[in-house]
Amino acid sequence: MSDPRARARELARQSIAHGDVTGWFETLYAESERDGFRISWVDLEPNPYLVEWLRRRSAPPIGRAIVVGCGYGDDSELLSAAGLDVTAFDVAPSAIARCHARFPESNVRYEVADALNAPTLWQRGFDFVFEAYTVQVLTGEARRVCARSIGNFVAPGGTLLVVARSRRPGDPEGQMPWPLTRAELEAFAAPGLEMTQLEEVLEPGDPPVPRFVAEFVAGR
Repeated sequence: MSDPRARARELARQSIAHGDVTGWFETLYAESERDGFRISWVDLEPNPYLVEWLRRRSAPPIGRAIVVGCGYGDDSELLSAAGLDVTAFDVAPSAIARCHARFPESNVRYEVADALNAPTLWQRGFDFVFEAYTVQVLTGEARRVCARSIGNFVAPGGTLLVVARSRRPGDPEGQMPWPLTRAELEAFAAPGLEMTQLEEVLEPGDPPVPRFVAEFVAGR
């Protein structure tokens, strides 16, 4: 497939037109498993911003962590190796099946779940929450609802790290994945959760890719 994003964009368009903002993920992962094409966001290695976040810490992280939209599990396994008790979920059963196949001896709890309708038990349940590139593939009200749902995962004293494509309010939305504005990024700040750090990164490329790397911390 010449453009790995083309099929994802077409499936997203069709699914959203029928009022289902997340159903296309399973179709995409299942087709990728069957036909062997690469999903554009699947690198089979941990997110470099997560790697850097761990590197900069003065002490190893402790407690419970959750990875949102875990894909094929590389971020989840990194956090588990760092000593965290990790839950990881994806809305696509095919993605979770691949996680189990790739890491059969893993300590990570891989689950099929939807951030738009997350288990109640997850609220305020995690000391570290990692979200990369999930909200930016949603549209309309689903973006705000998903961001707030993710923010609600953070336990008192816990941390949320968000990585997303970014754009300024006047910039065109472009094609999926639709970058987040600063206002949309702030939707992650559930009650008691405050953005404490924000990096605006411009990654090399043609054209360069702007990103937000934001850290939110919950009060105790």
